[in-house]
Amino acid sequence: MTQSIFITGAAAGIGRETARLFVSKGWFVGAADRDEKALAELKSELGEGNCSIHLMDVTDQASVARGLADFVRHTDGKINALHNNAGILRVGAFENIEMAEHRAIVEVNVVGLMNVLHAAFPYLKETPGAVVINMSSASAAYGIPDFASYSASKHAVRALTEALDIEWEAHDIRVCDLMPPFVNTGMVKSNAGGSGLFDSLGINMKPEQIAPEVWAQVQSPRLHRPISAQFKALWPITRSAPASVTRTILKKLRGR
Repeated sequence: MTQSIFITGAAAGIGRETARLFVSKGWFVGAADRDEKALAELKSELGEGNCSIHLMDVTDQASVARGLADFVRHTDGKINALHNNAGILRVGAFENIEMAEHRAIVEVNVVGLMNVLHAAFPYLKETPGAVVINMSSASAAYGIPDFASYSASKHAVRALTEALDIEWEAHDIRVCDLMPPFVNTGMVKSNAGGSGLFDSLGINMKPEQIAPEVWAQVQSPRLHRPISAQFKALWPITRSAPASVTRTILKKLRGR
């Protein structure tokens, strides 16, 4: 039977490139997003028989439940892989960002993720060797200035990943994440100028470079998969170095 992957935030950026890659590998893709027009365009590109599209708001439990129930009608009730990619970002000094925007970041990146995980569990449980790939971030290694609420949300994603990888092992479900640095997506570009970290670290990765990492996690899951040579080198340092060292590095990179 054809293997299947369900992708949130699939209409653009990393989600769209992941959908393209998995269809090229012969998988059936469920593409979920709030952008109905972009979903229709993606379906036209990928082909009717290769994907299904689902208008979904991850912060709405009923919307999530409907989308997943519709998807598994195409897949005999199973989900081989779930890519939790939906997320939002707002960059700047914490006090200059309205509380409504901070709340939205947590609602989409954390509560939205939990909504999808909770609703998908029964289908993942029925699928031998199911894999969940959550979209964490390099900002989950240490709290990042100018990214305070986003960084906090990605710390939460990291914690959920670690906890559920233990809890769901009994159900033959692997839960893992990806930890990329800045990726050149519309979400990041819309925040350009919001932090000196963009200039110091650069926005060098493309969505096309992240999609193969999703594939790698499905084929050989690792709890945390740091992405980019730069962050792969920094990841063990942030885990073992004194907090004062990481803090000093971040202050210099921020340039303020």
